[in-house]
Amino acid sequence: QLARAGSELVRITVNTREAAAAVPRIRDRLLAMQIQVPLIGDFHFNGHKLLAEHPACAEALDKLRINPGNVGKGARRDEQFAQLIEIACRHDKPVRIGVNWGSLDQDLLARVMDDNARRADPKDATGVMREAMVASALESAERAIELGLPADRIVLSCKVSGVQDLIAIYRELSARCDHALHLG
Repeated sequence: QLARAGSELVRITVNTREAAAAVPRIRDRLLAMQIQVPLIGDFHFNGHKLLAEHPACAEALDKLRINPGNVGKGARRDEQFAQLIEIACRHDKPVRIGVNWGSLDQDLLARVMDDNARRADPKDATGVMREAMVASALESAERAIELGLPADRIVLSCKVSGVQDLIAIYRELSARCDHALHLG
């Protein structure tokens, strides 16, 4: 229905084994109906496991959406993020790195706050929030590139409630990187 209504892509949540197993069947049904809409898989917490257990899911998707704040905590976050990126590389899939203020990695936020406190002219709370969002997106993209994902396969996205904050974050992202930016 979304594709027929004009949606240029469809993002689906893949959060259970059943959802991961259903993705190839969804793709097959769409193709049988001659619908070519790209499917983007949205993963939280267990995406690394689901894609490892269901490689046909990774193959059927057109893009993976990863929120760096929702892939795990501490060392597990780094390991699970790496697994997701390696799967994307293996299946030649682009990755949308979607940073959300509500699920920002707390270790990263603490680091940005500590760095800010050491500045001669510290930023206010809004400035710290914006910098933390930008840092999360850029650091995640850098890590993905280190893991083998080509830079042109990365799309960055940030989500905050305040429109002016969102504009400022995207301006800063565009000034500091050449990655494609997703605004939605």
